[in-house]
Amino acid sequence: MTNTGTDILEVALVQARLHWQDPAANKTHLAGLMDRQPGCDLYLLPETFSTGFLGDRPDQPETMDGATVAWMLEQARERSAAIAGSLAMLDGQRRVNRFLFVTADGVLAHYDKRHLFEFGGEDERYQRGHAHTVVEWRGWRIDLQVCYDLRFPVWCRNTRGFDLQIFVANWPAPRVEAWSALLKARAIENQSYVVGINRTGSDGNDIQYSGRTSAFDPMGEILKAMGDEEDVSVINMDINKLHQLRETFPFLRDADDFTLSLNPEP
Repeated sequence: MTNTGTDILEVALVQARLHWQDPAANKTHLAGLMDRQPGCDLYLLPETFSTGFLGDRPDQPETMDGATVAWMLEQARERSAAIAGSLAMLDGQRRVNRFLFVTADGVLAHYDKRHLFEFGGEDERYQRGHAHTVVEWRGWRIDLQVCYDLRFPVWCRNTRGFDLQIFVANWPAPRVEAWSALLKARAIENQSYVVGINRTGSDGNDIQYSGRTSAFDPMGEILKAMGDEEDVSVINMDINKLHQLRETFPFLRDADDFTLSLNPEP
């Protein structure tokens, strides 16, 4: 399949309850949710969608040649779409929280979460990534980010010419107001569409998630604000509107130059 451009990108936001440490159940459940909204260009799944956050088992690791990545490729082919979400994954000797973007024509891009959630112990289990990833899909440049990355605007800054920035998350209920505020801020400062896809329900560590999956246009206007229940919503984003806004208000040209120092793991 050729990755032809489209002015309007139709995106399905899959705000799901996740089964703790049960990849097979999650894949079946998420496929059923995606079936509710056929024909979209892109389906977004939450962070660590196969296991729940910190729910991966060392004796049953996800790998790039494993069953869940194969499932993502199959789903993308069947739906003639892209499927995106993160997995807790073993890559060689490294354990990472990896955001995968899988397309209908078999392209598999990934981004390893840069900012690990030390408050929750994520840094003790995984290693952080050191590179941004921007993928191209149907004429759109899409920047991949994971959950806690949202709090760090220098890392998220639009120095890469992206049109859409996606945050997949397991963002807990007590801090959900920060979630909504930061997503809006990233859209305004980067003059891009921004989508944050969160889970709902509770996990095996009794952490509560209140959903609030949201999408904003490049002016910070709300395109979609979901509630706390499991649901699938569809949004349409217009790249012509984005280009017109940037031409009318060329704020990105006035941004300060900087270099981000990325220190390797010790």
